[in-house]
Amino acid sequence: MGFLEFVTLTAVMQSMTALTIDAMLPALPEIGRDLSTSHPNDVQLVILIMLLGFGLGQILYGPVSDSIGRKPPIYVGFAIYVLGGLVCIFSQTLFIMLCGRFLQGVGIASPRIVMNAVIRDRFKGAEMARVMSFVMAVFILIPVIAPSIGQLILIFFNWQAIFWMFLLFSVLVLTWFSIRLPETLLPLNRKVFSLHITLEGVVEVIRTRTALGYTLATGFLFSPFVGYLSSAQQIFADGYGKKDEFPLLFASLALTFGVASLVNARLVYRFGLRKLCFASAAVITGLSTIFLFGILWMEKMPSLWLFMAFMMVVFPGIAFLFGNLNALAMEPLGHIAGVGAAVIGSLSSLISIPLGIVIARAFNGTVLPLVTGFAICGLAVLFSIIWAEKTSLSFYRF
Repeated sequence: MGFLEFVTLTAVMQSMTALTIDAMLPALPEIGRDLSTSHPNDVQLVILIMLLGFGLGQILYGPVSDSIGRKPPIYVGFAIYVLGGLVCIFSQTLFIMLCGRFLQGVGIASPRIVMNAVIRDRFKGAEMARVMSFVMAVFILIPVIAPSIGQLILIFFNWQAIFWMFLLFSVLVLTWFSIRLPETLLPLNRKVFSLHITLEGVVEVIRTRTALGYTLATGFLFSPFVGYLSSAQQIFADGYGKKDEFPLLFASLALTFGVASLVNARLVYRFGLRKLCFASAAVITGLSTIFLFGILWMEKMPSLWLFMAFMMVVFPGIAFLFGNLNALAMEPLGHIAGVGAAVIGSLSSLISIPLGIVIARAFNGTVLPLVTGFAICGLAVLFSIIWAEKTSLSFYRF
């Protein structure tokens, strides 16, 4: 498989998480109505529970992929994902819907975590960050178009048709993967699977200061991002009265993310991973703090265009951090790439999802909870980076 096809396939497989989230956003009001939710914010659980399953599921696939290879765990994950989709299609209550979404999250964690290990099998350091930036640039096309796809489906069909689309897409992607991508973990590099070995890998990640510090930074970084994904439809439709324009507004922010990922692929060689991470975290934290105090001083909802301008600076900052933080966390873990990717993914998710739930559930018709989340979590990202590099703080000098 050539480099371009590898990047494209990896991006498509990992983008299934985004597709499973973003295509549902326009359907949330209809799902809430059909399943008789008791509170407007309850429908956010359709997103949040899927992310919870995603976070917990990651720890399963990494150790297994280190033992039996990268491909079999992905086959199992896709099977769980399809089962979860069928549960959602035939659900009559919110509880059954959430059970299906949890299964979808557990299943879709397999390509997300195992493909990270596949990348680490083939690349490392700045080259790995470069590859992940290209992957993210392709990946971002899904969030750009997914809400529009969901809204288009709703024009002609009901929300269940969106889940049928998920299942069809998963079958096509899995077929491509099974035919074209060879196994990247050679038998001589495989480890015997045991709980003891897995726990040793977990302990090694936790004891490796840079791995743990950048994992914590990743978790704090994605906390307000999870809050945004869960409440975006409400922010634009209820807060700003832009229900019909929601897919376009959502896509425009996603595009800034994609462009920044491409730029990061070039800047990472010029400035280095650590400098870019520190600078991006500082910009997100500083701008969010200023914007937060501006909202409190004005005592009113900022205009839509002011909010969009703020997000169009924050999103590129997140894009710079996304691949770089993960590459820095994985850098010392090449010998346990599967377990390392699993622990990093699970731990960062178990930080970001609870905090993201708090941010999303605090939605009160304004953007104040979200901006507060970006400011506080941005500060936590900065502290985590500084802690990870305590023995060498020269990275912040450009």
